[in-house]
Amino acid sequence: MRFFARDKMAMVEPDTALPGRSEELRVPERHEVLGTPLRGPFPPGVETAIFGMGCFWGAERIFWQADGVYTTAVGYAGGVTPNPTYEETCSGMTGHSEVVLVAFDTAKTSYQEMLRLFWEGHDPTQGMRQGNDAGTQYRSLLMWNGESQRAAAEASREAYQQMLTAAGHGTITTEFVEQTPERPFYYAEDYHQQYLAKSPGGYCGLGGTGVACPIGVAL
Repeated sequence: MRFFARDKMAMVEPDTALPGRSEELRVPERHEVLGTPLRGPFPPGVETAIFGMGCFWGAERIFWQADGVYTTAVGYAGGVTPNPTYEETCSGMTGHSEVVLVAFDTAKTSYQEMLRLFWEGHDPTQGMRQGNDAGTQYRSLLMWNGESQRAAAEASREAYQQMLTAAGHGTITTEFVEQTPERPFYYAEDYHQQYLAKSPGGYCGLGGTGVACPIGVAL
């Protein structure tokens, strides 16, 4: 189809985005590694966060390996098209970024720790790409839920920018988006969920800057 030839480094206009569909994509009931449900409602004390760090396969593994994480799932967010497919998202015609939904137990970890993993797990200064992966779907994105998350995320961005600047890196390009009913998280297809657990030798193009995020210093 002709839309696959468009400039994938430029955001699609809402009126030209793909229409998508009303039906949600099917996903497994349980996490391949953790054995927990992929969908909510989650138990009391479990909060969620949504992060886009480039290819979502490797990004998801960072979080499911972290202490205190209840479950993870990959999907699409930040764009226009409802319930997009992977191929549609990769076309650049949905406006979505590849993201990870992280559900974490606040009695065992914190949103600040999730932010540290996010910032250190990728290079947030690269704009519409992450390493060799180029296109709007690979942009760095943080979707906040509630004023507490927004304030913590913005403070962490300022603190990490100081560290990046001191180390000779550029300006953070991470897009901040509020999670609302109009801007939800859409689950990706079942074969993408915990992909690197199912295919241990699979592709992971993530690479951080090597600069530590000062969680606990400026937050």
